[in-house]
Amino acid sequence: MPSSYGNKLVIAISSRALFNLDDSHRVYEQQGLVAYQQYQIEHEDEPLLPGEAFPLVQKLLHINERLGGEPRVEVLLLSRNSADTGLRVFNSIQHHGLEITRAAFSGGESPYRYVSAFGCHLFLSTHADDVRSALDNGVAAATLISSPKDQVDNSHSQLKFAFDGDAVLFSDEAERVYKREGLEAFTQSEIAAARKPLRGGPFKSFLAALHGLQAEFAADESPIRTALVTARSAPAHERVIRTLRDWNIRIDESLFLGGLDKGEFLKAYGADVFFDDQKGHCESASQHVATGHVPHGVANN
Repeated sequence: MPSSYGNKLVIAISSRALFNLDDSHRVYEQQGLVAYQQYQIEHEDEPLLPGEAFPLVQKLLHINERLGGEPRVEVLLLSRNSADTGLRVFNSIQHHGLEITRAAFSGGESPYRYVSAFGCHLFLSTHADDVRSALDNGVAAATLISSPKDQVDNSHSQLKFAFDGDAVLFSDEAERVYKREGLEAFTQSEIAAARKPLRGGPFKSFLAALHGLQAEFAADESPIRTALVTARSAPAHERVIRTLRDWNIRIDESLFLGGLDKGEFLKAYGADVFFDDQKGHCESASQHVATGHVPHGVANN
């Protein structure tokens, strides 16, 4: 973490996750790079519409207003645009009143290599290869999946994160047993290891950073709420509970669904974003809430 950031929560986001760039991306795919560059320059004074992560970013930045004083949340832009074509993005940031001042425009190259330099806790993108590279470099990252806007309710003021367990918050060690030997062997293995904490997964550090930010508010006044939404059920629940206790991390809600579809539960919880390693779960969840696929662990090998 760069020393100038102190104890900030730092989130990096791609321009296509923050704004709807479908029209300009279509120009790029159909007419090529030069036509895309010209299109962006010609439209640079036309504000872009919000993208998948826009409501999430608004709520993140609003936390700074709640706390006052030195900002505790930093959102920055990592984009494959050049600075020239990225001017439209910055103009749109200003138009929408977002306090985003730092950016890296990588001119067509992957911007993932800047996530560590910026000290990011989380990287959100629509480009799966960039997400995989960030994960390989030890940064929590997810590929945002498009969700039906008429199904997503972001009207509540609290910022609600939801996480899958194995291969997201935790390592995929237990999931590997399930994939290799089946449910019964998985259950017996988890009973035997109930008091042995699971190793951390790619989102452990991000959850810890959220927990630290939550601690600055009274429990009933926190603008952030977290939930574990897992396919596990009893008796495989105990190891998860003891692991979070060992990490000294509080999670507000825990749903042990025993294989039930997660979508309706995420909708009931009101998640602003849900992170899962399995594409099938992500596709189902994205019908109800904004969803990030975490391409990590045995399910993605």
